[in-house]
Amino acid sequence: MMNKILLLCLVGGISTLYGSCKEKAVNKPPVITPSEYLKFDLTTAHDLDIQADGSNQYQLVTTGDDPYIQLAPLKYARGADKVVLTFEYQSSAKLSHIQVFLADPVSEERSLKTGEVAASAAWETYSIDLGDEIEQFTWGRVGHFLRIDLGNSSGVEFAIKNIMLRVRNAEEEQRAREQAEFRQNDQEWNDRISEYLRKEYPDRVTLVDVTADKIRVEGTLSVTSPLFLAEVTPYDELTEMSDFEQGIDVSGSTFSVEIDRYVDRDGFHYDRALSKWVVVDKGQGGQGIRSHARFPDQIQPTRTMPQQSMKGRKGLGGYAFNRGFTEDLDNLAISSITVNIPVTSFMYLDQRPNAFTHEYGGKKYYVDRTQVENLDKTLQTAADKDIVVSAIILVQKASQTADPKVGELLQHPQFSGGDAFFTMPRMDQPASVNVYAAMLDFLADRYSRPDNSYGRIHKWIMHNEVDVGTVWTNMGLGRPMHVFLDAYYKSMRICYAIARQYDAHAEVLGSFTHSWTEPAAGGDYATLDLLEGLLDYSRAEGDFQWGLACHPYPQDLNEPKTWNDTKATFSMASPLVTFKNLEVLDAWIKKTDHKYQQSTKRTLWLSENGTNSRSYSQQDLLEQAAGFAYAWKKFKYLDGIDGIQWHNWIDNRGEFGLRIGLRRFPDDEGDPGGRKPVWYAYQAAGTDKEDEVFEPYKAIIGISSWDEILKDVGL
Repeated sequence: MMNKILLLCLVGGISTLYGSCKEKAVNKPPVITPSEYLKFDLTTAHDLDIQADGSNQYQLVTTGDDPYIQLAPLKYARGADKVVLTFEYQSSAKLSHIQVFLADPVSEERSLKTGEVAASAAWETYSIDLGDEIEQFTWGRVGHFLRIDLGNSSGVEFAIKNIMLRVRNAEEEQRAREQAEFRQNDQEWNDRISEYLRKEYPDRVTLVDVTADKIRVEGTLSVTSPLFLAEVTPYDELTEMSDFEQGIDVSGSTFSVEIDRYVDRDGFHYDRALSKWVVVDKGQGGQGIRSHARFPDQIQPTRTMPQQSMKGRKGLGGYAFNRGFTEDLDNLAISSITVNIPVTSFMYLDQRPNAFTHEYGGKKYYVDRTQVENLDKTLQTAADKDIVVSAIILVQKASQTADPKVGELLQHPQFSGGDAFFTMPRMDQPASVNVYAAMLDFLADRYSRPDNSYGRIHKWIMHNEVDVGTVWTNMGLGRPMHVFLDAYYKSMRICYAIARQYDAHAEVLGSFTHSWTEPAAGGDYATLDLLEGLLDYSRAEGDFQWGLACHPYPQDLNEPKTWNDTKATFSMASPLVTFKNLEVLDAWIKKTDHKYQQSTKRTLWLSENGTNSRSYSQQDLLEQAAGFAYAWKKFKYLDGIDGIQWHNWIDNRGEFGLRIGLRRFPDDEGDPGGRKPVWYAYQAAGTDKEDEVFEPYKAIIGISSWDEILKDVGL
């Protein structure tokens, strides 16, 4: 699992374990005898051409998107202190990463992935500290070997020499000690959060009601001595607080207090609807927590928005008006779409031309007019056709943000770089919370208007595939689950509080892969663990209308024959949930204990999923369509699942070689953007032509009746 991966990179633009990318000068490795150098096993090269250029030097050229090679097995046991893998290299282009597998076996959980590796025409020394992995997996016996993966791009010329394992130098020893201390503190923090969520406290905050300018907080107390109702802002960490400055005295068996909603604090006109409230003891024992904290239960909206239901259950993922083929919305009877919104691509701190001005928290922000008006066109198209929209809220890493100042405020301080596409938003300081809230407030204000003048956002999908947080919502490597979930939960709560100020029907959805009881390949956390954690927060701190945006791709995203998925079983203990066992999601969402306030089923969208055509051969195209037909014949009978949004709508060159769309690549030579068989199957689904169009796919699946694929779920 990626949450066990620990990174120590020492040279030339490589990310350190829990920090940002920095240039570092390091000591050269000590002189060793040539017999200690490690050698490649040339017969194991994959997606690369390799030639030995001397006994300890090699010339490589990557020829595919998965280049790797094994080192020869150890002939002698590793020296006790030799834990740093070091080599010299030249590279014609940067590598997205280097990944080292400690074998045997070769598996993701026994690997370490570095950050970006800079291009270099001169020989550079590169070092990776494997100490934690070596200790964890007791690696280094005779016969053990390393596999080295060199990024994910073809055409890179890479020279490497003098590969060896060596002892740490003084700087590396110091860094290893600091990392060990960080991990220990992180785990202790994780344990405190877990204990807090499950603890029974003597007092309770029972209601937080937010109106236009006031907040009413009610609760019950178990003692007659005065206690303290404290405010906890998003940039506070409740379990780490020892001094509660914001709050008022409360006493009696019950209490009800009313406070001003807005207050000038930390340089901002702060909206306390973002805060939660907790009872603490001010007595001689210190300021101990005496209740769970509680977020707002209800927020009075400033507008009256009608509740909109979906006309059907078919949708498209990643829709944008400028992708063309808008006729698909009608021809496929689309009733829902997802829209990617990287919020850091349009917000600026300083005034600039062609920008909207948006004021939030007493501060002015500037929003790129061109980008927003393009988004308007997408959402207006949906509104004109009564299509329900989920916005996928993405926070780019600092290097990709439109305004570096915004990137600095919002990139998580432990962002590890590497293959990470997006960051968990930073929320440990007032300025970061305010700019994040301002982005969401701009969107909610613009896209929650009764006249739909710019279109409407109905649901808010918070970030992407957080169970693979290292890649898609990064806040450092190896973060314990409750530490990670606490940050994600705060992001969900901020969005919920802001969206509900404009639309009483707004919901936030958590985004997850096809993981269930075990992490997906390369993942950090099991989805079910994260869901149980969200339920714990709802029980402890007041429920809110969060739902699920799941991605139940086939076990192997390349393989459309999802009915063969071995890790998708018909049990709540299933390792994965794919198209094969959607019954598991349906059963989970319907359980009373999992419902909003134990009465209302939470929204469940299959917000990103599809089957792949390995090529455009007729057989591959038919297998892709058969995969969809199989999924639909399950989905149509599972009323706990509200909608499916096919992703990607159109084949995309940037999706790791997948051809997962309903249409071909727009630049396909033979039939640009052409409709694939799966397009026609998607069109027929839910119509009186469904059985006729689906009939040929039974033979591919190997069934005589669709009833054969429907299964009961065991506990």
